[in-house]
Amino acid sequence: MKKIQILGTGCPKCKKLTEVAETAASELGIEFEIEKVTDINDIMGFGVMITPAIAIDGEVKSTGKVLSIDEIKSMLS
Repeated sequence: MKKIQILGTGCPKCKKLTEVAETAASELGIEFEIEKVTDINDIMGFGVMITPAIAIDGEVKSTGKVLSIDEIKSMLS
């Protein structure tokens, strides 16, 4: 099971990234869990200074932008 973490305070871009990540994982047909990390101290603990960010299995893959479905699919594959 993949653990997808969306790091952000709940802004519209963070919500969009969550939707895109859910769609990408569902289209791949993989088991996944989405966790929203909203506490600023937890986000900084990942070394992230710009949100939204996405981490897969605890590893930060992107910061500061909303990725496309295809970009997230390639990270999950």
